[in-house]
Amino acid sequence: MSAPNAAPSATGLRATETIEIVDPASGAAVGKVPMTDLAQIDRQVGMANRAQSAWARTPAAERAAAVRAGAALLRERADELAELNRLETGRPRSESKEGVLAGAATLEQYAELGPLHRGRSLQGAFEATDLMVWEPRGVVVALTPWNDPVAVSCGLLGAALVTGNTVVYKPSERAPHTGGLLGELLAGTLPEGVLQTVQGDGRVGALLAARLDVDVVAHVGSTATGRSIARSVANTGAKALLENGGNDALVVDAGVDPVWAAGQAALGAFANSGQICVSVERIFVHRDVAESFLAALVAEAESWKPAPLVDRRHREQVHAQVRDAVEHGAELLTGGVLPDGAGAHYPATVLAQCDPAMRIMREETFGPVAPVRVVDTFEHGIEEAATDDYGLAATVLTPSMAHAQLAWRELPVGTVKINSVFGGAPGGAAHPRRASGSGFGYGPELLDEMTQTKVVHLRAAPS
Repeated sequence: MSAPNAAPSATGLRATETIEIVDPASGAAVGKVPMTDLAQIDRQVGMANRAQSAWARTPAAERAAAVRAGAALLRERADELAELNRLETGRPRSESKEGVLAGAATLEQYAELGPLHRGRSLQGAFEATDLMVWEPRGVVVALTPWNDPVAVSCGLLGAALVTGNTVVYKPSERAPHTGGLLGELLAGTLPEGVLQTVQGDGRVGALLAARLDVDVVAHVGSTATGRSIARSVANTGAKALLENGGNDALVVDAGVDPVWAAGQAALGAFANSGQICVSVERIFVHRDVAESFLAALVAEAESWKPAPLVDRRHREQVHAQVRDAVEHGAELLTGGVLPDGAGAHYPATVLAQCDPAMRIMREETFGPVAPVRVVDTFEHGIEEAATDDYGLAATVLTPSMAHAQLAWRELPVGTVKINSVFGGAPGGAAHPRRASGSGFGYGPELLDEMTQTKVVHLRAAPS
């Protein structure tokens, strides 16, 4: 990936390194994006720091108008962004465009909410005024993922910008063309220096996270990277806002229609090739419906055409977990075979007789794999679903209101979905738990994460 004659910097980055992207559907070259070197990172972070004070002083309505104008540009260029997303990650073009439009809607939402974000007055002495007011934190580093690059980025960028922060934005090295265009479009509606885009791999992200002149590091991505960021900001004093990996469980109760439940499981496990933050990663099915459920799930899986994963490196990681499960006693019911030909396709895969000790049940797979474990009672399923290092989300399919109530109270995750693997009202926000991160990453509460509160006590001086 690096030019052989380029001199390395002290960080291991070479001034002429590029990111090379291959279409995971066809194996064809998509393009090369230059990585941002250390000197340019210094310049761009410096620009963000110099621009921050003036941006914070800009009236909230004007900041919101600039963000709203950026949303309009995204809508105008939605087809172009969607095509770049398809080429870089293999995500179907229609779904990619939905992600772009969702990102534009998120920017518009924060443009509405930003000017309404308010502090509180306090009850103190009659002759004094006491206030709790919010202020922008300063410079936000936004490190965003490849699996829904526009929608996720727009949440962090929109909330940071409308509250008066400046942003240094690094899109995933697996979606640099998409992220680069997104950053260019939004920066075009903002004053110079307010939004800077840098390109690079994990080394660039680590450099940004370790800087003393940034105030927030907001990250959506792997748990390993999130933990590295947490260690860095412990030294710098910056705030970490982390949505890390997940290992989301689906618990299928007795009494549900097993064919319907299998459809839900397939959607949760196979949509976007299982590359959704809240994809179904583990399935616990009640013994009473297990046989019918597994038969229907296999039929569902075989109706899904093999789709590309983001690249062959990721496909090998997914396949390694499947092989490990089979070697340790899981039964491969369908899928699990690497297809011939170019690209990084992988079939929808169903594994039965899975054990909690298997990697496929303990680690995030992020691929189109449905590992199934049969349990004797609903309570047992909830108990095993709760025994996990992660805590992002979970789904329960049940006809029992009592079981639904038990599930949302007992599952130690940020989001519990009852009788629907996807969906939910706009504006929802939750705290991920355990290895899945910390802090609100969405909704109006994200404005609180991007700001800090100051108490002001005003009293007249004696005459």
